[in-house]
Formats: sequence, structure tokens, C-alpha cells
Amino acid sequence: MSPDQRKVYNLLGIATKSGKLASGEFSTEKAVKEHKAALVIVAEDASDNTKKMFTNMCTYYNVPITFFGTKNDLGHAMGKEFRASLAVLDKGLADAIDKQLKMMQDINGGSKYGKNEDI
Repeated sequence: MSPDQRKVYNLLGIATKSGKLASGEFSTEKAVKEHKAALVIVAEDASDNTKKMFTNMCTYYNVPITFFGTKNDLGHAMGKEFRASLAVLDKGLADAIDKQLKMMQDINGGSKYGKNEDI
């Protein structure tokens, strides 16, 4: 795991401890539909159906979505079991995570560690 990836996971841990993170399919969907989500992260190894559902939902509700990490790594960063999706509820933390993901994308020249889409 690169230091840049570790920073993203650390920020997710901070969001979890501060109660500014909704994880799991149901909680993430609820946060998006209630306009509480500032950023949605879906694991790269999530099912195609899950990726499509969250992509469509985030497009409709105008929420940025990112495909990053694995289900196990996302869950571990939150101190839980595997998680395929999560929503960051705090705008400041979401911006910090988005900034870090964009820096990784620029450095690595694409989507080796995550696909970042602003919708």
C-alpha cells in the first residue's frame, strides 16, 4: 500500500471516528437520497450491479463518486468487516479525500488505485 493510499484510509478512519461516515449499501443509499452525502466511495472489487446502482444514483442526486480500494481495505480502515460502499457526510473531509485521490490519479497517470469521477 502506497503512502498516498494510506492517507486516504487514514482520512476514512477519521471520518468514522467523528461519525461522519455512512457505510454499507443501505446506509450509503439513504445518505445519498437524503442529500447528506458529500462523497461516495465504492470498492473497485464491488459487483458490477453495485457499481452501476451507485453510479446512477450519484448522477441523479449530483453526488461525486469514486471507485477506490478493495472491500476488505475499506472495511479495515473503518474498523469493521468488509464494506463495498460508503458515504462521507462531512464536506471538508470529502474534499480532503477527493484532493488526495486526484493527486494519486495525476501521479499514477490514471486509475491504478482508484477511478475518480466528478459527476
